Amino acid sequence: MCGIAGIITKGRIEKGIIEAMTEAIAHRGPDGHGYYYCKNFVFGHRRLAIIDLSEAGHQPMEYMNRYVITYNGEIYNYLELRKELEQVGYRFQTHTDTEVIMASYDYWGVECLNKFNGMWAFVIYDKQKDTYFMSRDRLGKKPFYYYKNHDTFVFASEIKALLAHPLIKREPNTDFLCDYLRKGCREYVRETAFRGIYRLDPASYFEGGIDDLLYNFKPVKFWQINPNLEHEEFDEKKQESMQDSITNC
Repeated sequence: MCGIAGIITKGRIEKGIIEAMTEAIAHRGPDGHGYYYCKNFVFGHRRLAIIDLSEAGHQPMEYMNRYVITYNGEIYNYLELRKELEQVGYRFQTHTDTEVIMASYDYWGVECLNKFNGMWAFVIYDKQKDTYFMSRDRLGKKPFYYYKNHDTFVFASEIKALLAHPLIKREPNTDFLCDYLRKGCREYVRETAFRGIYRLDPASYFEGGIDDLLYNFKPVKFWQINPNLEHEEFDEKKQESMQDSITNC
């Protein structure tokens, strides 16, 4: 399952806060934990080892001495993507899908999301560009919660990890709670039961520097469902025609 957490800020990074955040979601990753500290951010991770069970799969993970990631999920087609990337010169030190995500981002940019078949929630820091890239899978299978003010962006796999940050208060979102009573549980909406805490939309991503993140945070949709809303009556002749066309392919 794994759990991610992080603080991106123009203020001071305090070690104890990220440790409290990851401890709050220790149940998501009993196989290990890690932290990565930098000038304006700290990433935390709780690991449930699934693909590469060795210490090589420890997170947060670096790649090419350029990218740093904290990631929860599984990319089902990572072996196929790894092979494709190896053919154009990329090399890997582990057997994880985590490395493949970072190599894919290096090669395809944000278009890598359209290559992934899986479920994910991750944040990548690019040391060279001083930018952040975060995303959530198409159906929002993997959770991604965040809180943001004028100088700090905090994210985690669960709300309880965010509440371990002293900046974030336990205040009810009464509008959401009223809607909950009238319409029932709606895990797909951006707002949550806590004021100021939001979900990153499914099938979305953000890419930008810290100023973009704090002052112009506008996640972009990379995929959406296009439902068939036609009310056409069943036509047996049309069905037979379609079956014939399939048979002749």
